[in-house]
Amino acid sequence: MKRRISSLTVLALALGAVCHAQPDPYPHMAPLEQYLMPDRQTEIALARTAAPPAISTDATVLVLTRRGYETAVKGKNGFVCYVDRAWSAPFVEPGFWNPKVRSPVCLSPQAARSVLAIHHRRTELALAGLSKTDIMTRMRVAIEAKEFGSPEIGAMSYMMSKEQYLSDRDGHWHPHVMFYLPGAMKSTDWGANLPKSPILGSPERMPDGTPEPVIIYVVTVSHWSDGTEASGNHQPASR
Repeated sequence: MKRRISSLTVLALALGAVCHAQPDPYPHMAPLEQYLMPDRQTEIALARTAAPPAISTDATVLVLTRRGYETAVKGKNGFVCYVDRAWSAPFVEPGFWNPKVRSPVCLSPQAARSVLAIHHRRTELALAGLSKTDIMTRMRVAIEAKEFGSPEIGAMSYMMSKEQYLSDRDGHWHPHVMFYLPGAMKSTDWGANLPKSPILGSPERMPDGTPEPVIIYVVTVSHWSDGTEASGNHQPASR
């Protein structure tokens, strides 16, 4: 089995590769209520745990509603924090519809301007009740129409929340940061996904062969956003 991580970020963009023979425990979208957090302030607080307070305190915060993500707090440093859901995962991800997933993420200003739109589109399609296959088809059409530009230089995000739940397999996984690059990049350009490499790369193509518009590179870090050590669990795990 290939190396895998479950990161539900903006985007779109969750991380890793999985064995195609693995059964999907969540073949369909659950009732919408299971993806929503009933307490708005709890979601805001969870979103802020994605990055150290020096970053997240002054960030814009989004919360998920029945209409999509909406601004709950207007920030002033250009960062955007929110709690990602499972449908931002790779289309090969068995947990694509896992309603338990809560993935706090804080996007840099560059990522907020150039990558967040992909995340919003996926969320829009999911909330419209489309199947995973239909979402993939719509995203392919949007990509071919060049509706999404390339990530800006400096596009990255923090996923350092001790409270994150990335998948049933990985749970809290490791604190990490993510870098967004144009889909033309290859994992080999970064030495990603190689034995002992500290860098993990997301899938470069959708299951139908369509190139992903954005490639995500993940680097684990040693501490959670609150400054506590990650108990030595900051090295990428082989899958």
